[in-house]
Amino acid sequence: MYQLFCDSNCELWYTTVAELGLNVIRMPYTVGDKEYFYDMGEKTDFKAFFDQMRAGAVPKTSALNEYAYTEYFEPVLARGEDIYYVTFSHKMSATFNAMDAAIARLKEKYPERKIMTKDAKTISLGSGFVSYYAALKKKEGATMEELDAYLDELIPHTATYFAVDDLTYLHRGGRISGATKIVGGLLNIKPILHFDEEGKIVSISKARGFRNALTKLLEYVEQKGSELDKYKMFVLQADCEALAEGFADTLRERFDADVTVQPVGPVIGAHCGPGTIGLIFHCSER
Repeated sequence: MYQLFCDSNCELWYTTVAELGLNVIRMPYTVGDKEYFYDMGEKTDFKAFFDQMRAGAVPKTSALNEYAYTEYFEPVLARGEDIYYVTFSHKMSATFNAMDAAIARLKEKYPERKIMTKDAKTISLGSGFVSYYAALKKKEGATMEELDAYLDELIPHTATYFAVDDLTYLHRGGRISGATKIVGGLLNIKPILHFDEEGKIVSISKARGFRNALTKLLEYVEQKGSELDKYKMFVLQADCEALAEGFADTLRERFDADVTVQPVGPVIGAHCGPGTIGLIFHCSER
């Protein structure tokens, strides 16, 4: 028997996590001098968080240490169960160095147990998309090896796109230059980013105004969407719910898709900023 883990950077809603029987590794963020661990939306005040950002607060995120991973994993191993962990992109954080160290020590202590990890090569509900279908596969009775093979097929077909409203936060995180931020702000340029095959976030397009950015997202679904009748679509919104709901209605009408709208959590929100829209769907290729 094995336990399936994800982390809070997958941003699946807390009720979905409970229904799927997923174990969640909670990632930290700090606002002011107080540290929090994202609770998958259960008690998070999203409005207050993004209001603080709009007012100038600079939330910070950090990696977990080896001890924290051990605290999550060891009780499972000690009771005789194995572990399969779907992670967010390893290109996005140094936290996985601590994870690898913890796993190496635990394998020495529990040599009869198996610990497998899978890099979803994306983040937010892109990673949530992979974790969601991993959990369904496990419920069908898949072994760890069968699940691993299934995810090897699914991950290259998981598309994660973001349209960003305010370039301030990308600049702060080192994603764009100061000059790009200034020019983009003056010209009302909205960058569109996605995760490539290696799990790196890259800018792939720009649009003049946010409505045009959303039109480009629709074009990506038309160009790359596949098996949309079989897989859910997710729309993420960072304090722009009405805009996201309207966008989701367009997706439902145009593609006859099952679309779920969710807020961006504080860890991801600290980097993309308020006003961001994200789109996750099954694609022919990333």
